[in-house]
Formats: sequence, C-alpha cells, structure tokens
Amino acid sequence: MKDIQGIVDLSSAFYGSAVLFAAIDCGVFEKVERGELDADARGMRLLADACVALGLLEKRDGKYANTPAGKAALVPGGPADLTRAIRYNRDVYPAWGRLAEFARTGRPVERPELHLGDDAARTRVFADAMFGRAMGIGRGVVPMLKGLSGRLLDLAGGPGAYAILMCQANPALECVTVDLPAISECAREYVAKFGLAGRIECRAGDYHADDYGEGGYDAVTIFGALHQESPAAIVDILRRAARALKPGGRLFVLDMMTDSTRAAPAFSALFAVNMALTTENGWVFSDDELKGWMREAGLVPGDTLHAPPPMPHWLVVATKPANMV
Repeated sequence: MKDIQGIVDLSSAFYGSAVLFAAIDCGVFEKVERGELDADARGMRLLADACVALGLLEKRDGKYANTPAGKAALVPGGPADLTRAIRYNRDVYPAWGRLAEFARTGRPVERPELHLGDDAARTRVFADAMFGRAMGIGRGVVPMLKGLSGRLLDLAGGPGAYAILMCQANPALECVTVDLPAISECAREYVAKFGLAGRIECRAGDYHADDYGEGGYDAVTIFGALHQESPAAIVDILRRAARALKPGGRLFVLDMMTDSTRAAPAFSALFAVNMALTTENGWVFSDDELKGWMREAGLVPGDTLHAPPPMPHWLVVATKPANMV
C-alpha cells in the first residue's frame, strides 16, 4: 500500500521516463562516452542534470560520465544495449496518455497495424526495437532451453532474434520462423547479417490460420506473442502447434504472466494495460490459465520457470504425449 509520499511520487513518475526517452533520442549517453556533450547549451545541460538526478549519469567537477550500467545498456552497441527496446516504450508513451479513453470504451486507442506493416517506417522501428529487446531477453532465456536439436518451429518469431540465439547455442538445430510479411522481411535481413540463412528459414505467414503439417518438428517456441490473443485463439494456436510436433516434442511458451490474482507481479499487470491500449485482445494471463489451455490442446504442461532477473518473463514447457493423435 502506498503512503501519501508514494502517491505524490507516482503522479510525477513519468518525468523520469520522459528524461530517459529524450536522452536516448538526443544521443546523450553516446556523446558523454565520446566526450562530445555540449553542456554549455541550456537545454542539453538541464537534460544532463536531470539524468544525474535520476542516477542515469554521474557528475564530478562539472563533467558528466556514464554509470557502469548506463555504459552497458544506454550507449548504442554496449554489451547490454537496451536503446532500441527503450525506443519501443517511447513509441507507446502517447497511447498511455489515452488510458482513460480505453477504460471508458474498452477499445484499443491505437491500431496495431501501424507497427505491423501499414506504416513502413513505424514497422521498421518496431522490428528493430523488438530485435534489440529479444536479444537481451534471449541471452538469459535460451540457456534454459535444454537439448534443442533437429527442426524447431518459431511461431510469431518476430525479427529472428530468438532463432539466431537458439541456432548459435545449438549447432544441430534448424529453425523455421513465422511472422507477418513485413516482419519476416526484417528477420531475413538480420538472419543474413548473422550468417545463418542456411539454418533459419524466415517464412511469411499468420499463426492464426497457418497449417504446419503433422509431426514435422522436434520443438515449437512461442515467445512474447500470446498476450495479444483471446483465450479461444490461444487454444487454437496451441492445437496447431501440438499437431506440428513429433510425439515427445516440446512446446516452449515464454511470456509475461501473472499469478491467479491478475495483479502480481506488478510489471505484468501494468504490461496487460500496455497491450490492451495497442491491440484488440491484449492482456496478460496467469500461468495456471496457460497450463489449462495447453491441456485443452492435448499437451502435458510442466512447471513454471522464471527467467533470470531483471527479466519479468515466465517460461512454461509442455510435452506432446507419445500416444497423442
């Protein structure tokens, strides 16, 4: 429960987000790293001082420096570069300003098609942001996927980051990623840059309707996608994924999930609002609900696994029974 000071702090919490977004857009962290920040310019000085106040920069004797975390995550090309992922949050920032409108109507305030193909520039920014975000998540999650080999079907595979990481970690693995045409085109570019075009096929498709055949894959992954689907659609997607698996094959679902209260963890509950603002059926489900849908699809779910901090994602693995028709 928040006290009065906590309520006051929450009312201005967006100040910090706006400072972070502007600092990335203005290249503040990169300029500081290169010693090129013009701190004499009034606007840049005020922005840099705000970054210091938030702990995003350090300041000694009037000179600015990146923190260790900022150097790793906020300087483009750093070992934990989050700049593209943060730009995705910046892009949905205006939608959050219309939350009251959503609460009154129950309808998304922005069309998802804007970043899924209708607007080429917005789609490219979205794909790049998702690639950077998925690479960061995937480096923590892929080691949790034990014993991958043979053929893997990566549904809603986005710009290919997870497929790239899984193939790098598992030399005996080949992947087929499936996503909408504009996103799959971006995936092909990334896969080629990593020299994996011979092992990763980036297929244009729609996991709401595609038929993947029967028993052709050793594993199926659905990472960060089902939170935009209705329960009926999720069951349908899982059934076709189960059909595509060989007997004994495994389905891996990684997503934001809540416990049975739908209010914890807090980030997942807030992310549910984010998805509802920008997609028709966006939300966040509980891991128990997911396991129920897996059973409806004929699969046997296992335990819920938690991705390593600071990632808020949960992973549920299900197996196709040997006798499943």
